[in-house]
Amino acid sequence: MATEQEDKSKMLRTHHIVFKLNDLEKSALDKYCKKYRVKNRAKFVREAVITAVLERFDRDYPSLFDEFNLPSNH
Repeated sequence: MATEQEDKSKMLRTHHIVFKLNDLEKSALDKYCKKYRVKNRAKFVREAVITAVLERFDRDYPSLFDEFNLPSNH
């Protein structure tokens, strides 16, 4: 069984990802953060990326009733 210390060490953010934005993208992000009072931009971007990744994984996960394999009513 994992100890509490081991569990916490798995949650440490030790990896860096750097990406660039053009002027319009940066401006849009700045305006969004100001309008919605985003205090921690890194947290916001991290959560937005992870949310998009998890949603895609969820959509791509095979299901018992695949909508494309169901018989048509037409």
